[in-house]
Amino acid sequence: MSLNARLEPVLYLFAGLFGVAGVALAALAAHGGGEANLAASASAMCFAHAPALLALALCNVRLRTAWLAGLLMIVGTLLFAGDLATLRFTGSSLFPYAAPTGGWAVMLGWLAVAAGAVLRIRP
Repeated sequence: MSLNARLEPVLYLFAGLFGVAGVALAALAAHGGGEANLAASASAMCFAHAPALLALALCNVRLRTAWLAGLLMIVGTLLFAGDLATLRFTGSSLFPYAAPTGGWAVMLGWLAVAAGAVLRIRP
């Protein structure tokens, strides 16, 4: 069994979790007061990557780098959105540079998707 196939359920799981988190954080941004911009940014990150993870799970047979792209997007989104949500609720960060580290991980994930165009799995 390929690494892509083993990771497929994880991609579906986080696609769903990020979708739920995106809705919850959007509601918080709209109704929660405080630093709504932090919740709105975290919501946007979750909403952007939920369908991306779903697409990676659906095309894992054709995209050799789906596992790498998915893992980087999961870790990056957790760090980026998690840091903003933690900052919103507690007033402190997860750790120094957590959000930028997450942002870099997500960007590397998207580069892994682009690399998959070159490293295609041929039928």
